[in-house]
Amino acid sequence: MAEIIFWLCLLLPLYAWVGYPVLLTLAAPFFPVRTPGPLAPQRVSVVIAAHNEERHIEAKLASVLAQDYQAAELQVVVASDGSSDRTVALARAVNDPRVQVLDLPRLGKTGALNTAVSVCRGDILVFTDADNQWAGNTLGLLLAPFADTDVGGTAGHMIIPDPGKGLSLGDSLYRHYEAWVRKVENRTGCMVSADGALLALRRPLYQAIPKQVNDDFYISTCAPAAGQRIVYVPEAVVLDQGVDEADKQFRRRQRVTVGGLQSLAARSELLNPMRHGLYAIALISHKLIRRLAPVLLLPLLLANLWLVGESHFYHLTLTAQLLGYATAIAGLLDAGHRLPRPFRLAAFVLVTLAGMSVGLWQFLRGHSYSQWNPDQNR
Repeated sequence: MAEIIFWLCLLLPLYAWVGYPVLLTLAAPFFPVRTPGPLAPQRVSVVIAAHNEERHIEAKLASVLAQDYQAAELQVVVASDGSSDRTVALARAVNDPRVQVLDLPRLGKTGALNTAVSVCRGDILVFTDADNQWAGNTLGLLLAPFADTDVGGTAGHMIIPDPGKGLSLGDSLYRHYEAWVRKVENRTGCMVSADGALLALRRPLYQAIPKQVNDDFYISTCAPAAGQRIVYVPEAVVLDQGVDEADKQFRRRQRVTVGGLQSLAARSELLNPMRHGLYAIALISHKLIRRLAPVLLLPLLLANLWLVGESHFYHLTLTAQLLGYATAIAGLLDAGHRLPRPFRLAAFVLVTLAGMSVGLWQFLRGHSYSQWNPDQNR
């Protein structure tokens, strides 16, 4: 029994984090390359949900309004979700007819987004966060795949140009890992979802976002729910900042896990391979098994302790586990960042897995996050 537990708890996380993208990489050459033609100028509505973003809103609007894409019509909707600082005043001070500012009461992010979409005039909706910056050609690159009528949504690529000295180093490398997974998903036509930092969707596909789900996942899955694809556009870049503090990383991963599992429950019909084929398998692998995998690490360790006397192999695996945990703890305790980078990377992995495990427990207990405070996770 201990061996069954050991191998099950070892192979499932390995499949979720390594095996799945490797299998897609091997399968990619067997899928046709899609090259969309030219796209006529589109009517575009950019939606920015903001809560107390006075430090970022001016720069954000400047980067959106300075895009080199010549839209048939560009509308930028800033939905302030009960901001108590100068977010609304600074957004209105931009004084550009393309910008519309909604000074909303505290609705939560999903409520702010739903309200913003209700006033959008564009045929394509672009969702982006208030605290990141676009490159000058981001919008045009993000929209280009819509020339293919089978494409219902697109996703950009978030870069952390300055990883910092703490756990944000792991955050930056994790973004590169996610980029690899999305590239091979995109190549095989089963791109699962987009990051909320930058995603676009055809307006007719938009469905009102339920409370408590992860808005970016729910919005981007509007396309597969309608039988259309999401396309990853790595050239469409947004610049963001990492998070060095362990407590903030923990809270963010905890919140994302709870919302992610609630999102999967709301989109449970997409998990059926009989109806959605490879996309359903990708969704199960990328979003479900990966979120369940961290809770298997404790029984993996306990089973390994039980088996350590059985063979030299189990002795080596136990040593590797204990060394990994020791490296991560040392990285967490290294407040002065004197230890080499692998210690910080191990600390990031440990905090991430711990946050996911607690998030799973909270989800099972029915906990939810109805409000958002972006500043707590920066």
